[in-house]
Amino acid sequence: MDAHTLREAQAPLKARYREEPESAVVTLTADGELDGTGVACRVRTATALAEAGLHPATGGDGTQLCSGDMLLEALVACAGVTMRAVATSIGIDVAGKVHAEGDLDFRGTLGVAKDAPVGFREIRLAFDLDTQATDDELATLIKLTERYCVVLQTIRSAPQTEVRVQR
Repeated sequence: MDAHTLREAQAPLKARYREEPESAVVTLTADGELDGTGVACRVRTATALAEAGLHPATGGDGTQLCSGDMLLEALVACAGVTMRAVATSIGIDVAGKVHAEGDLDFRGTLGVAKDAPVGFREIRLAFDLDTQATDDELATLIKLTERYCVVLQTIRSAPQTEVRVQR
């Protein structure tokens, strides 16, 4: 997709969202099915059924996906797609790799130490880029990628979250 094609695809959406702001609010969903016999949750993705389970650091055997890894994978995917869209839009040719890593103290999730946080205490996102972009162009690319990456902004802003149970 080139910049012209991207602008053509997005122009009517942007116009509609400006005129009807409520039409820009879309509720994304994800569903899981709890395994009745094991410690797992099956999640249907757009292309496959993914089974998440315990990380080996919490007693898992490593054969199932770890939801922490899946969070980092979602960050990498979103940052990569966002960067490619921004690069296309501003006319920068860019290729390369996206890497995310995060530090977890599993004492928190296992209830071993009350002072240990549950969840990532630090996440690092890195780009290894192959580009002829100038330093200024690269700075703009990174700034806009950070600004428009949904997963990164969600992690940074910690949105209001509700948990409820139905029977």
